[in-house]
Order: sequence, then C-alpha cells, then structure tokens
Amino acid sequence: MSPEPASSPAALPTGRPADELLAELRGLRAGDAPTRGGRTFAYVYDPGLPGLDDLAAAAYGTYATVNGLDPTVFPSVARLENDLVGAVAAVLGTPGAQGTFTSGGTESILLAVKTARDHARAVRGVTRPQLVLPSTAHAAFHKAAHYLGVEPVVVPVDPVSFRAVVPAVEAALTDRTALVVASAPSYAHGVMDPVAGIAATAATHGVLCHVDACIGGWFLPFLHRTGREVEPFDLSVPGVTSLSVDLHKYGYADKGASVVLYRDAELRRHQYFAHAGWPGYPVVNPTAQGTKSAGLLAQAWAVLRHIGEDGYTELARRVADAAGRLVPALRAVPGLRVLGEPAGSLVAFTVTGADGAPDLGLVLHLADEMRERGWYLQPQLSSGPLPPNLHLTLTPATGDRVDALLADLAEALKAARASEPVAPEPELAAFAAGLDPDTLGSEEVAAVLAFAGLGGDGPLPTRMAPVLVLLDALPVRLKERLLAEFVGSLFRI
Repeated sequence: MSPEPASSPAALPTGRPADELLAELRGLRAGDAPTRGGRTFAYVYDPGLPGLDDLAAAAYGTYATVNGLDPTVFPSVARLENDLVGAVAAVLGTPGAQGTFTSGGTESILLAVKTARDHARAVRGVTRPQLVLPSTAHAAFHKAAHYLGVEPVVVPVDPVSFRAVVPAVEAALTDRTALVVASAPSYAHGVMDPVAGIAATAATHGVLCHVDACIGGWFLPFLHRTGREVEPFDLSVPGVTSLSVDLHKYGYADKGASVVLYRDAELRRHQYFAHAGWPGYPVVNPTAQGTKSAGLLAQAWAVLRHIGEDGYTELARRVADAAGRLVPALRAVPGLRVLGEPAGSLVAFTVTGADGAPDLGLVLHLADEMRERGWYLQPQLSSGPLPPNLHLTLTPATGDRVDALLADLAEALKAARASEPVAPEPELAAFAAGLDPDTLGSEEVAAVLAFAGLGGDGPLPTRMAPVLVLLDALPVRLKERLLAEFVGSLFRI
C-alpha cells in the first residue's frame, strides 16, 4: 500500500464558516504593528478621521469585482480615473497635464522611468540610457533601472543639508541621460531637493526631469494653504516634466493608490504598452498591471472627494503643528541631532556618543527600547557619509501623541545609553566581508543568517540591534543578498 501523502500546512483545507475565518484574521492582525493611533511612525498614514476607513472599505467593495483592464467594458472606470487624475492635476499640474492612476509609488516611478527611456530612444536615439539621481532618491528608482535596463548614475548629496547639489547633478549629465530625479521631499531625511535648479539644469541639456513627490505631493500644497512657506516643486516649475504622488500617503486612501503626472499627453504615450500581434484580444495597458480590481481606484476617489480641499488643509495643519512641537523638542535633547531641515512631515534624527559623532549602536538600541514601549521608529543604517538615524513619519494622529512620545523617548534614551555596546563579531564580519554575493551558496547564507539570529523557523529576535549592526558593517551587495535571502525565507511554505 502506498504511504499516505504528508500533510502540508499550505494544503487547501476543508471549507470553514465565514465568522471563524474572520476571527482568525483578526487574531493574526493582533501581532502586527498598529495602523491607527499614532504610534507607528512608518508605513501607515492615520488621518484620525472617524468613519473614513468604513467609507474606503465600502467604496472598495462596490468596485471590488470590476476589472480595470478594459474601460470600454466598464466605462465607469474611466470616469473615476479621470475625476481622480483631474483633481491631482488641478493641484500639482499645469494646463495640458495628463496622468494615470497606479498601484503605488513604485509603479508610478517605474512608469516614469519607462516613459523617459522610451522618449530618449524615440526622440534622441539614446540606446544605452542613464538615470541621474541623488544618493537620497528612493530605492524604487534603482528597482526601475534594474527592471528596465537603465544605468543609474548616483550623485552624492550635501552631507550637512542632505539636499542634492545642482552643480554635481549637472556634472553627471551626458548625452545618454534619459531622466534626472529630484525629491520633494526625500523619504530618508524629509528634506526638499532644489527642484527648480535641478529642473532648469535638465531643461538646458534637453533632458526630462521627474519629481518624486510620492510622500510630499498631497501634503505640501495643503501645507502652503495654511500660510507656511513651501518651495515650488510641481509641474508648474519650468523643466519638470513628470511627477509622482501617492494618495495612500497624505491622501489617506488605502494602499495602493498613486498617480503619475506628465506635462502632456505626448509624453505620457511613451508610458503605454500596446500589443496586437497575437491571436487574442488587442492589449493596451497604461500601467504595468493588466487585470486589476477597480476597488482601489474607487476607494481613493471616494476618500479624496470626502475629505476635500478644506479637510486636507486642516489635516496638513495638524501634521505641521505636531512637527512644530516635536522637532524643537528633539533638538533640545542632549545627544540627539535632527538631520537637515525637515520639510514638514518627515523627521530623521541620529544619536551621538561621547565623542559627539553619530553612534550606530545607540541608534539601534533606542529603536529597540522604543519598540518595547509600544512605538515603532524606523531605523535607517549608515550610507557612505550619511549617518545612521531613526525616521519618523508624522500624521494627524501624531498630534495627540507628541508629549507621550517625548516622555518615553527620554526614558528609552537613558536605557539605550546604559545598554551593553553592540558591535558585529569581528570574526563574523571578517568572514562575511570576504564572501562574494554573486557566488554565495545557500549553506553559507544560512550560516551567516543563523549567526545573526535570523536562521531557522523560530520567531524574529525581539531586539534587532545585534542584527542591524552586523548588516551595517557589510558591503552593500552582500547586504542586499542576505536581505533578499532572509525575506525569501519568510515566504517559504
């Protein structure tokens, strides 16, 4: 008799009642970081508006089964997208601007790079295109370059202000440059690049310029409406040819909702993919996706129209007020240094040691101490001359939490300074640094991960400082390989 097949936890189970399944999902969520309440300072955007989540869920449900692939079959999809993109263009565009609704900032950036690549090929005959970007530009640009066969040319930023340097950007331009990037603001440090200068330089050289306003695009215009000064960054700036803005950030729509805007339809057409050379239906895809639920479009449409201009202005005021209390308080704490001049909603600060220099171990210990107190502050490792730091994304829900955050931060900082210094094991660091990430075998990867406390099937470490301090010491390519292997291990069945 053949043996019974081994059971698998991923095997399709016997059908279960809906209430049991929903209860299980709620139980799983209980182990995650909270997405509401103002204690998670990365990944989530909490407007603190009662009923908004219910509206988004209801709007999504109304369109969940609608396929956004073909607006000739579902014409309401085109209506919703035109309404939504039109609203974004009214705030960030100029007459003639056109755009597309996408699944998030990464897709918006991917499409902008694809558009620039194809435009450079069609208009200037560029066959080996380059993408010029400051070192603080979002990793999504490197992902787009990797996917699309574009060479990234990275330009260092000013190590004090963390802003891109216009002459350095100009020096990096060649006859192969397809696109130049500026951030409004940069994610890592929350500071504005000199968009006008970068865009003017790009225009002088006949090159397209994309502004990554994924995080600031739906916050900064409303911040300006509160009377605060905001550097111009949108399509009205001469030389800016495209812009990305995430509506699932300070638009407070559910993930994923983003828009990529272009100066005109002629430029946008390079974004589209069309194929009629097969026996199936003619394919025209404005985005990287084909089939997609229209639910995300519908919920973003409903949220924007519900909050409205006055609502977004008030939410921007609440974020700015929170930053106005938090940033001076951080600067007043001995041993903390706010990096650059925050543009309003993102704050990065480092922790210094006895010598006054940024101390990676203290940064990581402080992150762990704050997490034990119920706060998530995002640790960011060092990058060349740019120091390790903790990143905070402020939302309207933060406003009521600033005093509590600062109180816990003071206690956490004391605990961090009293902790044992953390440093990578010299033998392991030396061993790892000698590995070739391109030829690294699975056993070697497993050994390094296990030594770092990330191996096996057990839970993640409760304190990440020992893990992250090792990663910080490794060469970039090796770091990327180990991170990819680690994340891959989380999704093995």
